[in-house]
Amino acid sequence: MKFFPASRHLGFLVAALAAGLGLLAATQHPAWSLLAVLGGVLCGVGLYDLLQTRRAVLRNYPVVGHFRYLFEGIRPEIRQYFIESDSDELPFSRRQRAIVYQRAKSDLDKRPFGTLENVYRSDYEWINHSLQPVYIPDHNFRVIVGEDTAQPYSASVFNISAMSFGAMSANAIRALNAGARQGGFYHDTGEGGISPYHREHGGDLVWEVGTGYFGCRDAKGRFSEERFAENAREPQVKMIELKLSQGAKPGQGGLLPGAKVTGEIASTRGIPEGEDCHSPAVHSAFSTPIELLQFVARLRELSGGKPTGFKLAVGHPWEWFAIARAMQETGIVPDFIVVDGGEGGTGAAPLEFADHVGVPMREGLMLVHNTLVGLELRDRVRVAAAGKIISAFDLAHTLSIGADWCNAARGFMFALGCIQSRNCHNGRCPTGVATQDQGRQRGLVPEDKATRVCNFQQNTLKALRDLLMAAGVEHPALLGPEHVIRRVSQTQVRSLGQLYPSLQPGQLLQPAGGDGYGHMVFDLFWEHARADSFAAPARVRS
Repeated sequence: MKFFPASRHLGFLVAALAAGLGLLAATQHPAWSLLAVLGGVLCGVGLYDLLQTRRAVLRNYPVVGHFRYLFEGIRPEIRQYFIESDSDELPFSRRQRAIVYQRAKSDLDKRPFGTLENVYRSDYEWINHSLQPVYIPDHNFRVIVGEDTAQPYSASVFNISAMSFGAMSANAIRALNAGARQGGFYHDTGEGGISPYHREHGGDLVWEVGTGYFGCRDAKGRFSEERFAENAREPQVKMIELKLSQGAKPGQGGLLPGAKVTGEIASTRGIPEGEDCHSPAVHSAFSTPIELLQFVARLRELSGGKPTGFKLAVGHPWEWFAIARAMQETGIVPDFIVVDGGEGGTGAAPLEFADHVGVPMREGLMLVHNTLVGLELRDRVRVAAAGKIISAFDLAHTLSIGADWCNAARGFMFALGCIQSRNCHNGRCPTGVATQDQGRQRGLVPEDKATRVCNFQQNTLKALRDLLMAAGVEHPALLGPEHVIRRVSQTQVRSLGQLYPSLQPGQLLQPAGGDGYGHMVFDLFWEHARADSFAAPARVRS
């Protein structure tokens, strides 16, 4: 039976079998009654596990799932190994997951005996505190996006990054959106379109439009203005995000096999049920930087004047410079840009892409930020960042080097109960987060996990507020690279402002001069970028 697969309920089935055999054997000899009693107790535990709503692992793996929590609960040696230690085999440290779990459950997130970090390692980073801390009454930091549009949006500085229905289960989408509504932050739909589960709880949505134009495509897969306008004008949709590339697998498209294209997914994406669904590597609606910006302007118009921007994982710098050149020449600017780091996650990235393709988030963010500063456009374009952001220090670090707000995916997945089993791609997610299997989805109870999603976001922002107060900074917008310090050797430390060169406002509007721009990437590629083409400059091709 699909609902009770033996592989997931083995402990419960063995307990029931033991109880049955014990009762049968007890008629022959009283000693067998002990087996019947033990089996009955375990059956009771299994029944409780199936009916409780707080732990997805126990709902999906009654009885045997307790072993996981037993090992986690042993302190300090076993807990530190299973929860807090780092591992090169996992894309996210157990210590970081522990932070999420504690904040999602609103547990006390204090740690005795000081830092676990090696403060003398060459990449250790910290924020200096002030001898005159300030008081910040509210942790609900906001950023106004699209001030000049008809429908500007006040975004939280910490939101849910793009995760599509199809990759995520219906219950996971429900919980994320309900949590976003409770906490007053936004939920990015991912490129899979706006599903009924995104709409169910009414949380703020940022609609991501990818190369497949899911939810806004015609029968041939081309962009449809009519379908786009129909969805984009829904009050729940607050902003439009055009996806150029994603950090998890930049430069690649995607394929959803026909066997996974259920009726719900087909209806959400606007594709035939049961047929292979291709997501191309490039957009068909534009092919040059100028056409890209014209398309962004058209999406803004069709949406009724909602803030519209694009997301990219930075790759060849001359391609980003070409977009910046197009902004300069046409006067068309996006309301926001989301920089997705090459360290971004997904359940289906080839190993080489996951490990070695795309500019990491910090370097990509600083390149985008500096370019906009150099063109005197930074005040008009908001910049967000995503890529392994989970703690308040991650937020502060990212905001200090140029971001206006941050998005996270994995952190919110952990808040849903993800245990990083690495079965996202095969449908066998043990916690019901990344699967379309109805039996496994049942383990995730949206009402419970929505509260945890909200708790994680709110408690992380409270921790950010505490960091800012200690540093004497009254708002995240006042953070700069001079606030974050990095050890570069056993005997030297530098602020990020000293380590990374920055452009002056308007510097790219002037000739480079004999000394160049003071930044190697700009010196090599800026003067050769073209607004009418993404092609590499001749000097690069030669």
